[in-house]
Amino acid sequence: MKLEIQPLPRQTLSGQLFDAGVEFPCGGESACAGCKVRVMSGDVPITPTMRDALTEADLREGWRLACCAEATEPVVVEVEQWSLPVLTDEAHVPIEPRAGRGAVIDLGTTTLVVQIVNLATGEVERVETALNPQARYGSDCVSRLQYELTHRGELGGVIREALGRMLGEEPLREILIAGNTVMHHLFCALDVEPLTHAPFASPALGGFRFADWELAWPGPAEFLPCLGGFVGSDLLCGIVATNLDEQPDPHALLDIGTNGEILAGGANGILCASTAAGPAFEGGRIGAGMRAGHGAIDSVHVKDGGFVCHVIGGTPPRGLCGSGLVDAAACALELGLVRPNGRLANPLTFAGEVTLSQADIRELQLAKGAIAAGLRMLAGGGVESLSIAGAFGNYIRIPSARKIGLLPADLSVDPVGNTALRGARMLLLAPSARRARLQKIGALTRHIELAADVDFQYLYAEMMALAPFRLR
Repeated sequence: MKLEIQPLPRQTLSGQLFDAGVEFPCGGESACAGCKVRVMSGDVPITPTMRDALTEADLREGWRLACCAEATEPVVVEVEQWSLPVLTDEAHVPIEPRAGRGAVIDLGTTTLVVQIVNLATGEVERVETALNPQARYGSDCVSRLQYELTHRGELGGVIREALGRMLGEEPLREILIAGNTVMHHLFCALDVEPLTHAPFASPALGGFRFADWELAWPGPAEFLPCLGGFVGSDLLCGIVATNLDEQPDPHALLDIGTNGEILAGGANGILCASTAAGPAFEGGRIGAGMRAGHGAIDSVHVKDGGFVCHVIGGTPPRGLCGSGLVDAAACALELGLVRPNGRLANPLTFAGEVTLSQADIRELQLAKGAIAAGLRMLAGGGVESLSIAGAFGNYIRIPSARKIGLLPADLSVDPVGNTALRGARMLLLAPSARRARLQKIGALTRHIELAADVDFQYLYAEMMALAPFRLR
């Protein structure tokens, strides 16, 4: 996509480029070269930072870093626009009818979803989706925590303003918000310092209510409570959506994102934990990584001893998204091009010039090892099934995930979509039972701090192998 930009006085082009779809994985620290744009006309001067991050060939071809790009005249740049697959979930849920309209919000690290709901019928009347504007300050939670420590309150203001625009001006009876613990703290203007170091235990995990005038929103809002450390109200809503708290037999729920959030249990008790999976499954820290947009390789399979790739949009390939990364590793294992210990003889090349390096495979091992170890710790005692929530869980190919040891080989696995949004809508539409349900889930659930468990550290090292594993 080509975009003409009129520069603003004394400002870089980063804000306008972000709005056009450019991502800033390292939060604009110029540390990753993940925000490249190509100048088609006009002048964007080359800075020393750009020389450090880009090759001379890149610079000659017009590539620049968006995070530090400046111009004094109109420029036309080529932008690799992302088209994010945002799961909105409009499944029918039980309803306690009442007058008016309400809203639910899935405040994700990467994406935002707002649903306007008719409280009398339960019908979803309007859906708004967007990229989380905090992403220009870092693609993962850790980057944003570091930014918040030196720019207190800025990220909260950014997200409240963005969500206010998405809600519109129509009066709403109430608004429920679900998100992970970092999103909860940033939105609610809470001190994030306890989340930046072990034991990652914040004293402010409860729900927070806001009058409409406090947020300049069209109705009062409540950010639903977190369950612990890095297990937020998105997973609490996952419990509601899957009725995990009412299941007589234990089941597991996994949400794979920049953190791997895990639940295991049922009506007799639920364990929850988070693992620092990192952003690999969302394209972060992978040399050829990208979101699931046009030009992303989203699936790979083996044919006649080589790789066959599917590219979203049918355009020339630009990189690998999360599902493509898992497929690529599984196919490389099948062909003997990568060993179970992750060792590569040579970089892997897919569909032309898209490659995976040794460092990329290590990032995948770190991410998948954390999730697999967390599952083994929480669900190793025996569960009936595993549900995977979120966009990544919806698009991943289960056989590939089993082959590399991301998901267990001995358990049925079912994608369940956007349970954060569905669970929040279930709570919105059951106002008389809401408080009791939240209290019940809070009492049933126990948070486990995996990072402090020595057994987890040993298990983590073991589960980094690219090989199938079993829970039992």
